Amino acid sequence: MDKLLIEGGVPLAGELAISGAKNAALPLMCAALLTREPLRLANVPHLKDVATMLQLLGRMGVAVTIEESDGVLLHCAGDPLPEAPYELVRTMRASILTLGPLLARCGHARVSLPGGCAIGARPVDIHIRGLQAMGADIRVEHGYVEARAERLHGAKIVCDLVTVTGTENLMMAATLAEGTTVIENAAREPEVTDLAECLNAMGARIAGAGTDIVTVEGVARLHGARHGIMPDRIETGTYLVAAAATGGHVRLTRTRADILDAAIEKLREAGADIRVEADAIELQARGPLQAVGVHTAPYPAFPTDMQAQFMALNCIARGTAVITETIFENRFMHAVELKRLGADIDIAGATAVVRGVAALDGATVMATDLRASASLVIAGLVARGETLIDRIYHLDRGYERLEEKLSRLGARVRRVR
Repeated sequence: MDKLLIEGGVPLAGELAISGAKNAALPLMCAALLTREPLRLANVPHLKDVATMLQLLGRMGVAVTIEESDGVLLHCAGDPLPEAPYELVRTMRASILTLGPLLARCGHARVSLPGGCAIGARPVDIHIRGLQAMGADIRVEHGYVEARAERLHGAKIVCDLVTVTGTENLMMAATLAEGTTVIENAAREPEVTDLAECLNAMGARIAGAGTDIVTVEGVARLHGARHGIMPDRIETGTYLVAAAATGGHVRLTRTRADILDAAIEKLREAGADIRVEADAIELQARGPLQAVGVHTAPYPAFPTDMQAQFMALNCIARGTAVITETIFENRFMHAVELKRLGADIDIAGATAVVRGVAALDGATVMATDLRASASLVIAGLVARGETLIDRIYHLDRGYERLEEKLSRLGARVRRVR
């Protein structure tokens, strides 16, 4: 099993291009199931989750062509095999996103309940209730969601909780439904908007994406399209935090600041100097960092996927920070590993109190989920001596060529087996 060895103490410096967003790429690839015509995607990140999704779509009958650089051509000309087996979806939460498109196009689907990071329950009941409101007959048996519907029909769906994958699944299903579907309390994340833009380019009629009310007027068929995937805002934020924590100076290109406002403001509050361009962000650390409190909430508030990174930053900042996690009930597992490096952290329920220390010391630690892995990398970059991070397959699910990109910025990091 691969591990990451980091020798800390080097400020990150230089320029780096940000990859396409994993959380946008996965639903966009599932959209290929909605049409018989080719869907060409650009800026596709090279990640384990993306490879798993391509393998899953290939199993369903989608012809997958990897094009030059970061392009993928998906073509589901025939009727897809409407089943997502457990062995392919057990490591990837986003596999549930095949349910809505399969049901809309084929009239039936059998999708294994998904796995992924162990950061909370993340139930799929909102997906199921929404599809039932659209006329689907759904049973959950033996670890599978089995759904049938001659043709879905429009409905008013009120989501109990804000759910990104739930909004995306229902939005894709509604594109081929008969009539109009209204999704209330919809997720407002930029990835939802990116998916809606692609679906509209395919002939869908979606309005309101990016707000809490999304309206979808169903059409008889969708056609092919070309779409460039948005930049990964969490990768962007992770490298910004790493640069700030190490006292560095970086310029990130092929990205956008408007999709990461909350995190950028927190970095400014911590003392970093940030300059924003149309498609680039430059950060320069100036002096010791100040502790910053964080309260996670659905977009446009502070993202839960940046909570662990800011906890790592607060470990070596001046003062005390209070971090409150409101999205997932089990997302402080990285705190125990950070304490192995010398961090001063107390956990009480959904709240973590982080008191900054003068320095962290390298040690062997274990990644517990994707974003927890990123926090350990940041901590390793600032720690004295060597830090060995085990179970980095989590990182490979969400960060493209992490050690290569960090090395370009001057970090002393390498993968060991």
